[in-house]
Amino acid sequence: MNKKAKIFALFLILALAVIAAVLLGSVKIPLLELTSDVNRSILLLRVFRVLLALVAGAGLAVSGIVLQAILRNSLAEPYLLGTSSGAGLGAVIGITIGLARAYLPLAAFLGATLSIILVYNLARQNNKILEQSLILSGVIVSVALSAIIVFLVSISPDESLHGLTWWLWGSLQVYDFKLLLVVSIVVILGIAAIYIFSQDLNAISLGEEEATHLGIDVEAVKKILIMITALITASLVCICGIIGFVGLMIPHMMRLLVGSNHRALIPVTILAAGIFMVACDLLSRIIYPPLEIPIGVITAILGAPVFILLLKRNQKIK
Repeated sequence: MNKKAKIFALFLILALAVIAAVLLGSVKIPLLELTSDVNRSILLLRVFRVLLALVAGAGLAVSGIVLQAILRNSLAEPYLLGTSSGAGLGAVIGITIGLARAYLPLAAFLGATLSIILVYNLARQNNKILEQSLILSGVIVSVALSAIIVFLVSISPDESLHGLTWWLWGSLQVYDFKLLLVVSIVVILGIAAIYIFSQDLNAISLGEEEATHLGIDVEAVKKILIMITALITASLVCICGIIGFVGLMIPHMMRLLVGSNHRALIPVTILAAGIFMVACDLLSRIIYPPLEIPIGVITAILGAPVFILLLKRNQKIK
């Protein structure tokens, strides 16, 4: 199957997944009753959930691609490197101190940026980043920041914080449509900016010395891309909480499908991540109705085995 056929197949699967996610859920809607007032409002909410799933999947997966390329580590992604937890902590601190909702994305961005800088410096030894050290540092920082989030939520007098378990496990319920619009714009612009650096990512993936010989300012590109991924991750955490392993699984699967050229990998990964997130959200709503399982639980159940397999494979290669 050539690449065009593969892309068409992904589009078809995505279309089917979107249709299923809109029509199915904890509340079953007969086809003949779709246009009723009550069902119309349910369908509208499901459409917004699908849009958020597409945006979140694209942002997290492309962020994973970037981090894997610039850190030259196949296991790098926002969740495992503590970026998501840092963003979550920044947002929770913002809420705790009474920061206006409009400034929460900025607080989350600062948290995400500081967390990835912390992980990077913890893993650096003699100006080299060891794979095991990077993952270990990321997991430790992620667990520590998540614990701080739980602590702040537990002691906060703000009752609304006590119910925000989705900060830790993720949710695609849309509470603020304006925030969804802002986050969507940020993620789309961020992905567009990353795509402009596709050729730079290709070069950096081969090695920093090779990239430098090609005239690329490696350090400048890395700093720009880390800031963009931190901004994307922070924006998504503000609206859907912490969702893990999307940036790990999908890029690896798509590399097997289309190769490592980022000009082809990024668009295909966006499609695949959309399929994955829409399908996971649908599962979260239909597995145990009328209760909804946090989507982060499903992505973790699917992603943890993939992480273990990749870790074992990398150890064998070494």
